[in-house]
Amino acid sequence: MPSPTPLTGPFTEADDPLVLPPDQASALVRAAPWRRFAVLGDSIAAGTGDPSPGYAPGGWADRVAATLSTVNPGLVYRNTGRIGATSGQVRRHQLPEILAFAPDLVHVSCGGNDLFEADGDLNRLRDNLSAILDALSGTGAQLSIFTVADVWTTERMAPMRAMRPRMAELNAVIREVATEFDAVLTEFWDHPLRLRPGLMSADLIHFTTSGHAVVAGEVVRALAARLSRD
Repeated sequence: MPSPTPLTGPFTEADDPLVLPPDQASALVRAAPWRRFAVLGDSIAAGTGDPSPGYAPGGWADRVAATLSTVNPGLVYRNTGRIGATSGQVRRHQLPEILAFAPDLVHVSCGGNDLFEADGDLNRLRDNLSAILDALSGTGAQLSIFTVADVWTTERMAPMRAMRPRMAELNAVIREVATEFDAVLTEFWDHPLRLRPGLMSADLIHFTTSGHAVVAGEVVRALAARLSRD
């Protein structure tokens, strides 16, 4: 992970020290065997976010797919992420489609919408995430998941600060299921990206494309670490 020193910018994609350059990203996964990459989940999976000046458009998953395509040009990519999707909706509606797609690499990103309300059921969320990962692991696919970043300490995020404890609980569940199913886990809770003034979109929920650029690089690093381990 990059240095914990806050690096606030402003930057462009070409000089952002937290963005993994495309040639380096490709080199890290040059031994990647994956040819069918799938992403399912909510708006984070879908890549929702406002544009950032100086950064290419597109969500983190599209960027990861582009990197993997440089290694395996025949890569097939499917993203079923939907804005507002809960873990239960992902389990019922997206999981069957992704299982039929038969990926060999699959990322799951959901749970925030379950806990956006004060009475969100953490146990139901855990059950849904476990069921999703269990079904996917049965296909032999490499599983991937990441935690949410602790963006709520900045002044701009004060209106959303009440969500911080719930998102910490979400991360605890994500870490738990990642360990249970041996998923590649990319940690963002205390990543220096979280302190950047231009990180959050106007809705104060989604990263801008500058954030997506950094997320993509960190996911690639985590996947590369798994390749080295195996």
